[in-house]
This record gives sequence, structure tokens and C-alpha cells, in this order.
Amino acid sequence: MIGSKNFLSLLTATFLTSTAWTVFPASAQSSIEIETVTDGLSYPWSVAFLPKGGYLVTERDGLLKFVSDEGTQSVVPGTPEVFAQGQGGLLDIVLSPEFGTDNTVFMTFSQGSPEGAGTSVYRAKLTAVDGGYELANGETIFAANNRSYGGRHFGSRLAFAPDGNLFMTLGDRGDGPRAQDTADHTGSVLRLTRDGEAVSDNPFAGQAGYKPEIWSIGHRNPQSATINPANGELWTVEHGAQGGDEVNIPEAGKNYGWPVISYGRHYSGGKIGEGTSKPGMEQPIHYWDPSIAPSGMAFVTSGTYPDWQGDLLVGALRGQHLSKLVLDGDRVVSEDQLLTNLGERIRDVRQAPDGYVYVLTDSDDGQLIRLLPQ
Repeated sequence: MIGSKNFLSLLTATFLTSTAWTVFPASAQSSIEIETVTDGLSYPWSVAFLPKGGYLVTERDGLLKFVSDEGTQSVVPGTPEVFAQGQGGLLDIVLSPEFGTDNTVFMTFSQGSPEGAGTSVYRAKLTAVDGGYELANGETIFAANNRSYGGRHFGSRLAFAPDGNLFMTLGDRGDGPRAQDTADHTGSVLRLTRDGEAVSDNPFAGQAGYKPEIWSIGHRNPQSATINPANGELWTVEHGAQGGDEVNIPEAGKNYGWPVISYGRHYSGGKIGEGTSKPGMEQPIHYWDPSIAPSGMAFVTSGTYPDWQGDLLVGALRGQHLSKLVLDGDRVVSEDQLLTNLGERIRDVRQAPDGYVYVLTDSDDGQLIRLLPQ
């Protein structure tokens, strides 16, 4: 249904949520209006906002869609061939910081090969044609060595740092110990140039036994990444196993512990690794137990939501809600669960240049939804 509006009273459940440092109750209820921009999307994964209006939406099976301001959809040709299996497919999309002059988009996708599938970055020019768009001069500028068979834990989000370089998150491909291997891109955050090369001052550049693209290691499956507008730092959110979803602020050269330490447990109920802490391994600034299966995140800076300014929004797949984390610096002090009555898996959440927050729902009838304050 295009352009439809619904009023939802989005009540926050009262339960205990924990961080690595504190335990606190969720905060009070919120009420907002939602507007469906478009529906009928097939497992949409990411959304980007075009300066001249409209939206680019990736679908996991490999299609890129242009959605007009009126909600009509058209396919954007020129996407790469994807390994569309399990969690794999066409994943994140971001615009170049100079999109107004270079018309360049960057996407992550799962790429097949005889050695198994891995996560890659695709760059192309967005060109207007016949009332829609197409991708031109597309090329895979980076292919991670996280090759493996099966469709688990590709990551993957992109975020442009203030210096113009590109952060990329990668999952552990379902093989946790690889996240501790510095010669393996698996289970890491990478820092790349816009040509897909390692940035020259990356923390492991020039060191034997280390991939030069690596920024940080020890991550399980980070499906959220964004830049904190207050200080330019990268923030990520990653899936735990049974519990132990984490919010991290990945720093250069640091180890975030997976699978040696975790606040979750194996799906069998068994203990993971050595416990919840170990010298030389970083603590999350927040974790969820039980798991919400997070995907997509955005800081709220818009005056459209005066009560939310400075908060962090995180989509929940398993939890079927939008988590609003109230921050005090880099400390989470309270949490609201929004969109609970929607009953949808939230795949992506973004604040657009128009000041509104948008979410994508994860289903074979996925929706792009705009949140409107009452």
C-alpha cells in the first residue's frame, strides 16, 4: 500500500536490560505515526536517499530498486551477480560523500567463487535513464578472503569516515575462531580507500601475518555500522549467538573478543569461550540478553524528533522492534522498544537528509516506512 498512514501507540515493555557496566529498566512509552512509502519489496536490506528525491533500496536476491517519492518502484540495472543464499545476497548501499558531483554508489554483496562465497564491495555510477536509473562502469573494488561454503554471517555494512575512507564490517561466516585470525578478513572491521585498497595508516599495515585492510578483529556478525556525528567515531552493532548482541565502538588495532569472550551462549545452551572478559580484549558498551538480532542503526540528530536527539536507533529482527538507546556520551543509560505493534522484523534504519527516520521491514512483502512524530 503506497503512501498509507497508520497510528500506532508504541508501548515500551518493562523489563531489565543490561550493559557491560550497568543494569537498568527500559524507559517510558512513546507514540509516533508511521507512513508506508512503499511495500511489496522482497527482503529489502538497505536504503539510501537521493539528493534529488527518491530512494535506492537493495533487495537480498540481488535487485536494486529505485523508489520514487510517490512510492513507485523500478529496477536499477547493473548490479553485480550475487550469491543469494541464506543471509547472503545484495546487502548494504551508501552514496559517495561527493555524490552530487561524482554520482557514485558503493554496495556490499556476497560473491560466489569456487572456494565458496565471501563479502565484496561494488562501486558504480548511478545514471538517469528513461525516467529511472541504471548503474554504469560497475566494478568489484574489493573482495574479502572470508570465503566459505554456506550462507551464514557475511555482515555487512559500510560507513564513510570523516576523512573520506570507508569502513566495512564482515561476519565470521559461521566459523568463530577465524575472527581471531589476523590473516583472515573474517569477523573483522576493515578500513578501505574508495578504490578498495588498504588505508596506508591502518593499524596492521606492513606487519607480517596481518591483512593490511583490518581495523579491528573479534567480531561475530556486525550488521550495523554508522558514524557518531558528535565525534566522528565508528559505532557497530553485531549479532551474538543465544544472547550477547553487542554495541561496540571499534578502535584501531583492538580485539573485541569473539569467540573467546561473549555475553551469550551457544544455541545448545553451552558456554562460549572463556567467559565474559579477558585481558587484551575489549568490552562492549552495551549488550542484549536475550538476543534481539540487531540490523541497521542510526544516530538521531534531527530536530524533527526533539525528544530523541542524540539517541541511537537499532533495528531488531528477532525482536521485531526498533530499539531506541538513550546515551550519555558512550554509555547507554536507558532503552525504549518502539514499533512493537508493527510485528515486523526491522532490517535497516536511517535518518534521511529531510530529517525523518526511515525503516525497512524484512519480509517478502517488505516496506519502506517513514516515522512521523505526533
